[in-house]
Amino acid sequence: MRKRSDKSSAVHQETSHVKVQERQSSRSKRCTRVCVQIVVAISILYLCIPFAQRLFPGILSHPMFSYVAPFFTDLSRPADFSLNHTVNLYLSSEEGISLGIWHTVPDTHWQEAQGKDLGWYEQTLQMGAPVVIYLHGNGGTRCCTESGATHRLGVVNLLSAAGFHVLSLDYRGFGDSSGEPTEAGLTTDALYVYQWVKARSGSSLVIFWGHSLGTGVATNTAVRLQEQGTTIDGVILEGAFSKVPKGGAFHPFTWFYRRFPYFEYLFLDPMSKNKVVFPSDENVRKMTSPLLILHAEDDHLVPFHMAQELFEIARNSRNSNELVKLVPFEGSLGYLHNGIYRDPRLPDIIKQFVSSLKM
Repeated sequence: MRKRSDKSSAVHQETSHVKVQERQSSRSKRCTRVCVQIVVAISILYLCIPFAQRLFPGILSHPMFSYVAPFFTDLSRPADFSLNHTVNLYLSSEEGISLGIWHTVPDTHWQEAQGKDLGWYEQTLQMGAPVVIYLHGNGGTRCCTESGATHRLGVVNLLSAAGFHVLSLDYRGFGDSSGEPTEAGLTTDALYVYQWVKARSGSSLVIFWGHSLGTGVATNTAVRLQEQGTTIDGVILEGAFSKVPKGGAFHPFTWFYRRFPYFEYLFLDPMSKNKVVFPSDENVRKMTSPLLILHAEDDHLVPFHMAQELFEIARNSRNSNELVKLVPFEGSLGYLHNGIYRDPRLPDIIKQFVSSLKM
């Protein structure tokens, strides 16, 4: 009787073990099937994106103008970002367009600036210190990028410490500015801010500092001013591309597609069709303003050879080495695309450039 019971128990255990294995095998197959479906879906999506961009070039506007503001960020309070000598203001570049702007005075006015209103800040523009209009890149706002990077604040603090006024604007659609961003719209916004500054700054020098996408805005606006009979005193380009389609070819998003046949047809041509070009290579050929180009040799978003290309075009068009300068920053420093402001040599480089504008 005991032998029969032991045998029955052994059979039951073996049956249970088999069922457990079957359940595990079934779960494993389901997981494998789901993983395969996910991989197939992602592959189909990646294959569809280039054709969707070709058919609907307007969808490029969001990755080109990544203008979502970080949550819980109140741009009307620059003191929250340790800019205690800065006032927030809003200007209307066109009907229905309101631009959020920070005006930071030179460090030497820090104590005097406490508690002052917009009228006082406007009056300081006439005190003779150079004015820099800072045109930021395509991500985030005038304070920081979508990921929270604060190199824009670093540039503002550096320039203020060097004795300059800084006007940092958010283009239409960025930050707390209204409207939808377009190349023509961003250029109009920068042009309006320049005209607003010139109307209040007397004989003070006014300079554009463009970073990344802002370099295209700076060169576009400089050419527009020349067409209107005005030459801006100086232009500084940091991390500049030659034009958006060429820069787009090196964007991290497109690395997978560069091996595709018809990459230019599917990706780069739609940018031009969507009127997102920012042709700095053509612009610097036309510009007559003194030009300073800053670029890190290890820039991972805009290759250094683009800065060299712009430098050669600008120098050859002016037939002068005095009006065009290229300052490279060694790759070993690790500045990449956003870190040049950390270089201890930069304040002297900027001061030397600005001093040359006064000659």
